[in-house]
Amino acid sequence: MTKLSVNINKFATIRNSRGGNNPDVVKAAADAQRFGADGVTVHPRPDERHIRYADVRAIKPIITTEFNIEGNCREQKFVDLVLEVKPHQVTLVPDAEGQITSDHGWDTIRNKDYLVEMIAVFKKAGIRTSIFVDPDLSMVEGAAETGTDRIELYTEGYARRYTSGREEAIASYVQAAQRAHELGLGLNAGHDLDLENLRYFAQQIPFIDEVSIGHALVCDALYLGYENTIQLYKRQLAI
Repeated sequence: MTKLSVNINKFATIRNSRGGNNPDVVKAAADAQRFGADGVTVHPRPDERHIRYADVRAIKPIITTEFNIEGNCREQKFVDLVLEVKPHQVTLVPDAEGQITSDHGWDTIRNKDYLVEMIAVFKKAGIRTSIFVDPDLSMVEGAAETGTDRIELYTEGYARRYTSGREEAIASYVQAAQRAHELGLGLNAGHDLDLENLRYFAQQIPFIDEVSIGHALVCDALYLGYENTIQLYKRQLAI
């Protein structure tokens, strides 16, 4: 069954808006696991507007499931943090500086040499690697030549088109996922997946290893409760 990794960045966003340590992001990570999540995801950015580098260090010791750190490996500070903390997985995302949220995958052809170099750094440290890609066959095939263990399909396009026609919305993702599977790549997915569109995605691509969900899950938790929301998301993946 596909694993659920809870991205806790939004807990940090709320904390930082007021100062202090409420909500406590370390507790949010511990509770996510206690409530049934299969992993915890964080995405530190250089301006530390949500998850701080110190948070990442504080969270690692309480991880009992899997720890996934996302970020831009062009930032040396990020690379150093990952090599220090040694999460189970690092997900490389081609964010621009100051970007509000991730909005595209790597051009794995143009950036092949760079990705080969960086992926080797993390794999040498025993860290599983995943790279963020769009649902494009050429990008998936390019990813397979970088030495990465997995790809993460950027699912915003699917989520945006889901209500107007889910069959059309999912088509390129099914093709990309099948090609990744044929090439021996592990498969993750994330961005704008929610309680409405997650089950169909998981049904159409049942061999996805992991989905990473943060914004929608935390928004739902405001109304439904954190523990209940995690269980609701897990049920969407129980196909």
